[in-house]
Amino acid sequence: MNPFRKNESKESFFLPVSTEEASPRPSSLPKKPPPKICGSNYPLSIAFIVVNEFCERFSYYGMKAVLTLYFLYFLHWSEDTSTSVYHAFSSLCYFTPILGAAIADSWLGKFKTIIYLSSVYVLGHVIKSLGALPVLGGHMVHTVLSLVGLSLIALGTGGIKPCVAAFGGDQFEQKHEEERARYFSVFYLSINAGSLISTFITPMLRGDVQCFGGDCYALAFGVPGLLMVIALVVFAMGSKMYKKIPPEGNIVSQVVKCIWFAASNRIKNCSGNKAKREHWLDWAAEKYPKQLIMDVKALTRVLFLYIPLPMFWALLDQQGSRWTLQATRMNGNLDFIVLQPEQMQVLNPLLVLIFIPLFDFVIYRLVSKCGINFSSLKKMAVGMILACLAFAVVAVVEIKINEMAPPKPGSQEIFLRVLNLADDEVKVTMLGDENNSLLAESIKSFQKMPQYSKFHLKTKSKDFHFDLKYHNLSVHTVHSVKEKSWYSLVIREDGKNISSMMVKDVENITNNGMPAVRFLNTLHKEVNISLGTDIPFSVDGDYSVSAYRTLQTGQYPAVQCKTKDDDFLLNLGLVDFGAAYLFVITNSTNHGPQAWKTEDIPANKISIAWQLPQYALVTAGEVMFSVTGLEFSYSQAPSSMKSVLQAAWLLTIGVGNFIVLAVAQFSGLAQWAEFIMFSCLLLVVCLVFSIMAHYYVPVKPEDIQELADKKTPHIQRNVINQKTKNTKL
Repeated sequence: MNPFRKNESKESFFLPVSTEEASPRPSSLPKKPPPKICGSNYPLSIAFIVVNEFCERFSYYGMKAVLTLYFLYFLHWSEDTSTSVYHAFSSLCYFTPILGAAIADSWLGKFKTIIYLSSVYVLGHVIKSLGALPVLGGHMVHTVLSLVGLSLIALGTGGIKPCVAAFGGDQFEQKHEEERARYFSVFYLSINAGSLISTFITPMLRGDVQCFGGDCYALAFGVPGLLMVIALVVFAMGSKMYKKIPPEGNIVSQVVKCIWFAASNRIKNCSGNKAKREHWLDWAAEKYPKQLIMDVKALTRVLFLYIPLPMFWALLDQQGSRWTLQATRMNGNLDFIVLQPEQMQVLNPLLVLIFIPLFDFVIYRLVSKCGINFSSLKKMAVGMILACLAFAVVAVVEIKINEMAPPKPGSQEIFLRVLNLADDEVKVTMLGDENNSLLAESIKSFQKMPQYSKFHLKTKSKDFHFDLKYHNLSVHTVHSVKEKSWYSLVIREDGKNISSMMVKDVENITNNGMPAVRFLNTLHKEVNISLGTDIPFSVDGDYSVSAYRTLQTGQYPAVQCKTKDDDFLLNLGLVDFGAAYLFVITNSTNHGPQAWKTEDIPANKISIAWQLPQYALVTAGEVMFSVTGLEFSYSQAPSSMKSVLQAAWLLTIGVGNFIVLAVAQFSGLAQWAEFIMFSCLLLVVCLVFSIMAHYYVPVKPEDIQELADKKTPHIQRNVINQKTKNTKL
């Protein structure tokens, strides 16, 4: 038994072509037998298809891995909007396969459909990459290009989904069924390999490479686009070797028309004197053959079980949105490796490849030896419960992150700290409206304040009065502040006098979990600073403050700096995940300019490793739900209905993503509460599904084949009626 044969969890629409479906069909066969791989029974053409699939999956998952952070930090959308657009795109990717299948089956055939829609796919990647170039237009241009590019990518990837795997199956002769089955195993491995590698690499291209003074999203989108170009070229190279079966009509449209006609005919005759029919689909008998009607009846039994399924996908697909956003507020330093937030998504395909053989060869066999009837529907229910537990763990992690996070000023509140950059102690007194003392503290020179102090305002903005006592000198000053803000009162020395300035500290300064730094230059001349691969920037003299700059986590013992007269090095020490630092450049010693370090925002304290349990639970649930669900579905429907089941399964994934979109836009809940809500909703859906499964009477595969072989209308009617009676729901 091949452990990878069953696994459709990563891309559930790539399914082995049924041997019952692979009946001889007219095709554009080459005059001589197609070339084989190394004298085996494998057509050489499948090598082009497998490489194409690897590159295409690398392209899709690589682009999608950084998509949420692109929305959040490049387009500056809110977390809810970023999540909504992410899931709208994912949903569209699962609705467009219906269009791709219709084009391939009714018009162009699989080969031309793959070629044409792959070209659309490439165009979408090009437009999406252009939308990530900061020098190309403003925010509106970036937004329009991004949405147009994503729409074309959704059309391309969705359109070729139902074609590529089936086109590979078409290359085998009927007598080589075993080789065909092994081909699908290799095909699925190429999917997981592309997903695994791209999910790890593209975040590195985004975060480790700096371009245009920030994260290089253009490169992170451009490399997947290049892989899609390679996928298209490789697929086209095998054109002369392919067996190209002409289009034969779309069974999905036939099923929809049959159901529509039966429902319409039933409604028209509901009040008439015509004899009642035993099943509502029998009202299609005037127009459609009885064999098709019988197959549709069998199909509807399975589709009924599909009703609760979208809620599972609503939870599973949040790995690339809500879970990634959670990872940006965690510490990715694991000592032996430093992970970017979106790189945690690599756990899913990795654990899939581990769990498939583990469940098949160990867990399921142990359960069977214990005498437990662990049916397919029971496995799916357990998969739902595991996903519920995963989101319960996510909620607990979210609560712990919130507890560790620094507080935020609310309405009519500010946070204030005092930084004494004078050469001696300064006593600071802050006066309120009635000259009452709100703050009275003696602060030593370069004393690090442990935290901000919170002050209440009676209005949205306010003027605060400060008295500063330095030696025998007393200075009175006034500074304005606004609500919901962080401020640093910087005391500076000016010869024998002192003065102060109010510096506003920005709230949302960290970029996708990376540390941010800014510099305050106390020298009397401009300083040029080079931070790693970033473009050098300058800070004016006389207590000028730079903007925040993001950089990679790590030690920075020797940052190159220069003035017009001198070059020197600054030791910044460790800059950690999620932290924001202020470095004061001073020259108060004989050792040259030094950097005095203080934290604006503390580093993330919760390790990103705490996400491992939730990934393990949800991936185990995916293996039990997705793999088993499709295997069960295909065993319960006639061979002629398998493509319809494929379309319906994809639609449940699309609907699940739409659910997340709606919740993100309209729930208004705190994030931890939203996770709990999803967990509870799936638990309720699991209960409903379990009741439906309890009353469902499975049909054996041999019974389906037997039904398909019987052509007598009387026998057909009796068999279907018996199945209808047995199925209580």
